[in-house]
Amino acid sequence: MNSNLLFDFTVNKEKKTIHIKREFDSNLELVWQAWTTAELLDQWWAPKPFQNKTKSLDFKKGGMWHYAMISPESETHWCRFDYQDIDVKKSFSGLDAFCDENGNINTDFSRMLWQNIFSETPDRTTVNITISVDTFETLEKIIAMGFKEGFTMGLQQLDELLLILKR
Repeated sequence: MNSNLLFDFTVNKEKKTIHIKREFDSNLELVWQAWTTAELLDQWWAPKPFQNKTKSLDFKKGGMWHYAMISPESETHWCRFDYQDIDVKKSFSGLDAFCDENGNINTDFSRMLWQNIFSETPDRTTVNITISVDTFETLEKIIAMGFKEGFTMGLQQLDELLLILKR
């Protein structure tokens, strides 16, 4: 990661939110594509050594991204992201959840509401992410599962992918 790029990760226990503000050394078009295209998401979303595999992605309001993060031992963790609102190249929001291979939500774990806002300067793109959960316990569980470390890895992988895509 370019050390001059902004990366801010904060947890607000009172509001039960995680806020991530991350700059990318790339234009908005490429960053948007990397967040909304299955072929590109699969190249950076899961932290190494896991691999991401999209089963389906219907990027539209009411659509769903159904994917799996697969360990080197072939342990598969299924997830789904239900898109609520999309403002092309500006923002999207939706509910993320663990699920099974058929997309049935695992009710043992609360869903997370993601709000992603994209903005551009002449040479960089910033993504502001707010993740909201319904209980303090869920927030604690997400942090204990290593969300910060795993997502940070994924964002670094996105930096590497954007360098390749810019060529």
